[in-house]
Amino acid sequence: MLLKTFGWSFAVTALGLVAAVLYGGWAGFGIVAILSILEISVSFDNAVVNAGILKKMNAFWQKIFLTVGVLIAVFGMRLVFPVVIVAISAKIGPIEAVDLAMTDKDMYKQLVTDAHPSIAAFGGMFLLMIFLDFVFEDRDIKWLAWLERPLAKLGKIDMLSACIALIVLVIASMTVGANAHQHGGLHVDKAQTVLVSGVLGLITYMIVGGLSGYFENKLEEEEEAEHEAEEAAKKSGKPVSAVAMAGKAAFFMFLYLEVLDASFSFDGVIGAFAITNDIVLMALGLGIGAMYVRSLTVYLVRQGTLDDYVYLEHGAHYAIGALAVILLVTIQYEIHEVITGLVGVLLIAWSFWSSVRRNKRLAAEGKHMGSHEKAEVSSGV
Repeated sequence: MLLKTFGWSFAVTALGLVAAVLYGGWAGFGIVAILSILEISVSFDNAVVNAGILKKMNAFWQKIFLTVGVLIAVFGMRLVFPVVIVAISAKIGPIEAVDLAMTDKDMYKQLVTDAHPSIAAFGGMFLLMIFLDFVFEDRDIKWLAWLERPLAKLGKIDMLSACIALIVLVIASMTVGANAHQHGGLHVDKAQTVLVSGVLGLITYMIVGGLSGYFENKLEEEEEAEHEAEEAAKKSGKPVSAVAMAGKAAFFMFLYLEVLDASFSFDGVIGAFAITNDIVLMALGLGIGAMYVRSLTVYLVRQGTLDDYVYLEHGAHYAIGALAVILLVTIQYEIHEVITGLVGVLLIAWSFWSSVRRNKRLAAEGKHMGSHEKAEVSSGV
């Protein structure tokens, strides 16, 4: 099971490290290894959240996620994305941007660094909306009940998540603008860039998340009458409408996953420049890490880990909230990548430990209950 799930990741690791040695010697090998570990540690919460969405898809779309999705993640976000950012910010063509990345690495790094405020604002807002929508939803199972119960009550207010996110964005852009004026106004347009990029992140979340949620709800409605529809289709020889709806739902959930992965990868891509400004080594290291995140996502789904350890999803979403805040803070202040990675790992480790304690408590209580009572206890906390 382990080899089947992580086989491609192991193969890509071997090829990537060999390519690193051939391209940059043993120094290149070390850089790629460090970048791989960085990507895995920073994106572990990504895998947990992805698993919560991926488990709703059928085997076909899980394969699409592992094939087409990997190509988008590895080549799109880890290789093409930095080049596109440079091309847009420097107002040059993509070919010129690639040439710059290969011939003038210091200038390439500087251009990507200059584009960081817009990247951080976009990704920060997208991730913040995911966190807010999660904590404002009333759930049967609560991890930090003292916090989640009052937040769930507040969540009954329409559009509260969007209002809070916009307030945070306005504060972030005003802070940037104020600091720009204090330093002579050299970056006076930075506040506008942050504001526009943040709004675009919010719009992207609403469009992609809204479409995926809409089709997911439609799918659930169709599944209630799936058996009757299949019988009718067999008699008439027509295709079952639920199958087509499932395809739409899965497609938009897949699209949502890719945008989510892109937002998660922002900090990894930007953080990689602290280690190297060589685009080839960066792509190799982050690409290997992205493969493990994908494999880990599928492993969590197939093992039913999220069902067994019910607080993991909570921990991952709190990690998303922390990452969103960190991204927005890095618009103005520098935060080391180790801190970013540790915050997510610690929150998920805490939620895992809480899940283990819950399972032990339920097992102990289950010894003194009948099967009916045991099922009631397992359904919520």
